[in-house]
Amino acid sequence: MDINSGHTRVAIDGCQCKIVQFIFGDSLSDVGNNKYLARSLAQASLPWYGIDFGNGLPNGRFTNGRTVADIIGDNTGLPRSPAFLGPSLTEDVILENGVNYASGGGGILNETGGYFIQRFCLNKQIELFQGTQQLIKNKIGQEAAREFFQEARYVVALGSNDFINNYLMPVYSDSWKYNDQTFIDYLMETLEAQLKTLHSLGARQLMVFGLGPMGCIPLQRVLSTSGSCQDRTNKLAIGFNQATSKLIGSLTAKLANASFKFGDAYDVVNDVITNPTKYGFENSDSPCCSFGRIRPALTCVPASTLCKDRSKYVFWDEYHPSDSANELIANELIKKFGFLRVNDTDGPSPAPAVAPSPQG
Repeated sequence: MDINSGHTRVAIDGCQCKIVQFIFGDSLSDVGNNKYLARSLAQASLPWYGIDFGNGLPNGRFTNGRTVADIIGDNTGLPRSPAFLGPSLTEDVILENGVNYASGGGGILNETGGYFIQRFCLNKQIELFQGTQQLIKNKIGQEAAREFFQEARYVVALGSNDFINNYLMPVYSDSWKYNDQTFIDYLMETLEAQLKTLHSLGARQLMVFGLGPMGCIPLQRVLSTSGSCQDRTNKLAIGFNQATSKLIGSLTAKLANASFKFGDAYDVVNDVITNPTKYGFENSDSPCCSFGRIRPALTCVPASTLCKDRSKYVFWDEYHPSDSANELIANELIKKFGFLRVNDTDGPSPAPAVAPSPQG
């Protein structure tokens, strides 16, 4: 039972509400929104994505298996939040499972990832969440809805696209308008306003994920002649993490009843990349799914070849970690924050003791 929540279901106006997650993010958390954005160039709808998940068919996740948010949710008794654009989303589904608004290519800034044509930036995701709130208020009433949204868990996990698909690319004006420090300041100003908006909409228990060593993703290594990590890109990730951590601390102190946390797994991911064998991995510098000598092939495509043992690779494609790496990151965050199970079996309706079936 989660000591922070006091109870597992909220009984108001006949609504036995469960504790669910609302997830805002990019391709590291997308569970299928971009699949329904027909013009989006950021897609995970091809084989071999999803090969180790459910029926092994592409499901919109940009990895071979689960996302970090999937695994944290499974291990703490939270249901898997379905994609906002998924055809089965109804008020009842939202009340049972929450919603995932994450979109591949999305960023904290509206302009990030523009060349993907269609993607939800964080402002758009928050706007969609406001629409979700209206639906739930109409369904269960103002007071019960207020309680439901205040009891929910929130994840905000964006930022890497703001660097990799914006600031670090000369085609974007942000790359010459700012320097490293002023760009991070601009991100923090934007993120602060967004987190305050979420708080005003009821978000009380919220976790912002930090960035990993982005300069070590295979896509960045290919840019260097020696194949080593891009030092400047990693320094930007560390700068972002330090600034975000400070921002979260000040918001938690300022905002009423806010329990905002910063989920930083930079060091552990960096250690995995530097010493893969210590963690049971064999490869931490190239993607499991690759297009032979043609590098970088931006996504994993049906003509790509897969590594022999997917569990031994830290990276699934040029950008994204494998299921095994995501599991390691999720477990590190669970350990760091001492997360406890939320929808415990002492509630009116027993939560599954094992992870929910991967269909959702």
